[in-house]
Amino acid sequence: PGGGFLLKISAGPGGRYRLAQLDDYADLPRRQFPRRAPQAMRLRARASAGSLPGTWGFGFWNDPFVFSFGLGGVPMRLPTLPNAAWFFYASPHSHLSFRDDMPAQGFLAQTFRSHRFHPVLIPAALELPVAPAASRRLLAKVISEEASTVSVDVTAWHDYRLEWQPDRVTLAVDDRISVESPLAPLSRLGVVIWIDNQYAAFTPEGRIRWGLLENPDEAWLEIGELLIE
Repeated sequence: PGGGFLLKISAGPGGRYRLAQLDDYADLPRRQFPRRAPQAMRLRARASAGSLPGTWGFGFWNDPFVFSFGLGGVPMRLPTLPNAAWFFYASPHSHLSFRDDMPAQGFLAQTFRSHRFHPVLIPAALELPVAPAASRRLLAKVISEEASTVSVDVTAWHDYRLEWQPDRVTLAVDDRISVESPLAPLSRLGVVIWIDNQYAAFTPEGRIRWGLLENPDEAWLEIGELLIE
């Protein structure tokens, strides 16, 4: 009522991907993603539970982990380093930070800043098959990030604000700043608002995990008063 969006995934077993998503980049190659700084997003949001299997969130990102050869009308995309500014929830199965001093799951205000290529990527790629923990430490030198745990009741309505300037990112909840950082994303980005049942982890010990979780109950993310400018 009053306008907004309800993103909802059904209950179901693990092993099958369930996703509800709004975005403005799905049919575009990354070089044509529509968002460049300065950008701002304001919205109200609430989730169906404080602890959900999988991930959900909203903000700007470069969809870095997609691999596509461009067949069937889908644009060609190769994996790249992450650039993002968003509010991001990940269940305890996930570990989504390259640094040991940053939170890696829960409800986070988070920003990633990465150059397209860095010489350290070569030894990181060589280390990954035999020494993933060493590869993760090398990637932490290339992928700059800052994150803060957001301690709010996500089942209640809150006002969220994201401001992406060329030299700064500000993430605020109910006018209280959670992250203010010079680590602004470098590449063109797209808007993403989503909820799903997947998890991914690259732990400090070098363990790499990915999977699809069971949803015992229907899960949803409700969005109101969305403004992007």
